[in-house]
Amino acid sequence: MTVLQVADLSFGYGADKLFQGITFSLEHGQRAALVAPNGAGKSTLLRLVARELTPDTGSVVIRKGIRVAYFRQSHELQAEGTVLDAFLSGFAEVLELRHALTTAQHAAASGSEADLDRLSDLTDRYHIAGGDDLERRVEIIAAHLGFTPADMDRPVASLSGGERGRLQLGVVLAIEPDLLLLDEPTNHLDIETITWLEKHLAGLGGALLCVSHDRAFLDAVCPNTMELGHRSFRVYPLKYSDYAVAREEDLARERELAERQEAFVAKTEDFIRRNIAGQKTKQAQSRRKMLEKLETIDRPEDVWATAEKVRFRFAPAPRSGDIVLDARGLGAARGGRTLFSGVELLIRRGDRVGIVGPNGTGKSTLLKLLAGAGAPEDAGDVRRGTNLCQGYFDQHLGSLDPARTAVEEIRSVRADMNVDATRQYLSRFRFYGDDALRKVQGFSGGERSRLALGKLLLEPRNLLFLDEPTNHLDIPAAEILEEALTGFEGTVLLVSHDRRFLERVTTRIVAVREGRVDVYPGGFRDYRDNLEKLAAEAEEREASVREAERARGAASGRARGAASGRGAPEPRDERRGAAADAADVANRSAKPARAVRRSGATMPPPDDAGAGDAAARRRAFESDKATARATERKRKRIKELEAEIAAGESQLEEMREQLKKDPGGDWAKLAEAARKEQALAKRVDAAMTEWMALSEELGASATAGGEA
Repeated sequence: MTVLQVADLSFGYGADKLFQGITFSLEHGQRAALVAPNGAGKSTLLRLVARELTPDTGSVVIRKGIRVAYFRQSHELQAEGTVLDAFLSGFAEVLELRHALTTAQHAAASGSEADLDRLSDLTDRYHIAGGDDLERRVEIIAAHLGFTPADMDRPVASLSGGERGRLQLGVVLAIEPDLLLLDEPTNHLDIETITWLEKHLAGLGGALLCVSHDRAFLDAVCPNTMELGHRSFRVYPLKYSDYAVAREEDLARERELAERQEAFVAKTEDFIRRNIAGQKTKQAQSRRKMLEKLETIDRPEDVWATAEKVRFRFAPAPRSGDIVLDARGLGAARGGRTLFSGVELLIRRGDRVGIVGPNGTGKSTLLKLLAGAGAPEDAGDVRRGTNLCQGYFDQHLGSLDPARTAVEEIRSVRADMNVDATRQYLSRFRFYGDDALRKVQGFSGGERSRLALGKLLLEPRNLLFLDEPTNHLDIPAAEILEEALTGFEGTVLLVSHDRRFLERVTTRIVAVREGRVDVYPGGFRDYRDNLEKLAAEAEEREASVREAERARGAASGRARGAASGRGAPEPRDERRGAAADAADVANRSAKPARAVRRSGATMPPPDDAGAGDAAARRRAFESDKATARATERKRKRIKELEAEIAAGESQLEEMREQLKKDPGGDWAKLAEAARKEQALAKRVDAAMTEWMALSEELGASATAGGEA
């Protein structure tokens, strides 16, 4: 089913055409990457598809009834309401009911029968409208995007720029649209969140059109690649890495064809020129007519050619000592929370160290401490080696003055360079013509990043501190920076979430997580492989523990059956399905908690217990009550999931039997049935995943209760 059809689209500002003749379509479930250098019009094309702009020519047709969601780079969120309100903003009915329910809950405190009846009615309506399930789905998405349960009540106006970006991403994901438009979704996300987002997008059933400079993300999410040019539009049924190879082969072949035609035309024109008035006049005239009818093959447009002209070259710098940095006992805390402590790190000449970890764990703080720019209250000491010439790249680009032009920014570092020399230098960073005379405040994110890197490279450096250097850089610029850093003879410490960049540049990894700082020898790929190995081993151990618990439970059941005279238990019916297995595990997980656990209120108090002990017992009693209520809610949800899974599996079996039958030529009906079967299978899988998580939580609480 086609959800989007774009035909002969063109757009420009005045007489300057940004692109023209754009034609493509997206089917339901198809995921495509839109790639091009900065400034080519990728975001503009997304806005045209979202109907925020009107094209000069052509049309954008979105199938009737299709839900469209658009994630913008600009993070345009209304600064009203709470974070949860923003997550639910795509569901007006549910959000309105939720606000009414909150008001009714406050009113019901009066105890009047009318208020209580209204509260009961709104509660039922909220449940029927799917509010409970929606909130549960939103909470899962929010947790993966770094929002805690306490954050859900925060005003949107209090969020930082990065938090707003993650919130807007969560808002569009919660809608589960049929057509999803994403413009640089990985900005402000850490590596773990990007990995989750890749899996989440792969599981969505709708169509996806994505703009991103993260090559690893594009490879994982989009099996199709669309290349946007000024006068061309190429579509490849390939992921980005394969597209990059295929397009070079296509360009080489097309250049060869154009060159062969040019040579043929030149040779023919020479023949016409020499023979138009001679004995071979008729032949010359015939060839002239042939040339007039010949369809000219234009040289192919290489959209990356200009972007690849960036040149990151390091000025020659003196050699530093072998020991560059010796950090001992580093520690930092922000907002009353300890980020890390007791960090010991030795950096040698030639090291290229990548600092990774989730957002908010202190990666940039650690980089600043190592660069000697930490806060006065930070702990530890950094001994610096000899003959160091260091440079620092700030991800917030604080080194740039918005009121200056690009020329003035460069001359603020090198006053000895005249305007002509400065403009020539800026051309190495793709600032051509009057671009060098524009003020920084009018620059895009990519232009600011290139200018900041240009300032950094003006002076000799043998020690570089780089905080998210590839943010806003397009793919060619990031690749050229990779090559420059790989050949850099000095020492580099960098923070980045660009996995491909980390793989190609780093020789060591420093991981910051939950107050710990661990050092891994080898580059990012070795670090990632090690994490995957540890995760696999942990999963195997958990599986072994579950299998052992299952065996002990079965043995205990047989023993109880024999002792009660019932004999051996009945053999397991293999047809019971996953839902019946779910019930067994849930019951085994839940019962020990009720049988063994004793609250503080049921324990006999000591003889000298006083008022303080009584208060402690009351607190323990209330805590146990809250825990029991939460456990009961989980048990109730498990039962709901078991019924849902059983019904879903039964329905799936029927649907799959129907799919095996001859459609009788009605292929559209067959395709629709297949789509419904896939959607139901995903819902059953999601229910099973939730059931497993809840069962494990109950099992963990049961084990804790038994130990208590």
